Amino acid sequence: MNDEDSYFSNDNATFGDRVAAARDAQGLKQEELAKKLGVKLKTIRGWEDDVDEPRANKLSMISGILNVSMRWLLTGEGEGLGAPEGELELTGDVKDILLELRRTKAEFGRMTDHLGRLEKRLGKLLRTPE
Repeated sequence: MNDEDSYFSNDNATFGDRVAAARDAQGLKQEELAKKLGVKLKTIRGWEDDVDEPRANKLSMISGILNVSMRWLLTGEGEGLGAPEGELELTGDVKDILLELRRTKAEFGRMTDHLGRLEKRLGKLLRTPE
């Protein structure tokens, strides 16, 4: 199997997918990885949901903690994880739907954050006497 057909290749998985898979392979929960990296849980979730990306120093730490190469995390090539056992080969339509689901989930996360900021602004306005 060449790199382009690999489960974790750039065509089939995102950076967040690879971080989550490597974290799971190490038996770590999101909270545990956040603590080891010295970041908030929200930060790990943002990376795994492909909403945010880590800075170079955190990328290096993630690589070391999860025992995978930085290149693999970024591109799916190099030292990392293989395809999960028993994984089915995905057809083009299924891949398209999964990609759309990922994008929708990320967009939903961004909208949720936006709603939270609007609520805070409204709360401040309602509490502030004019």
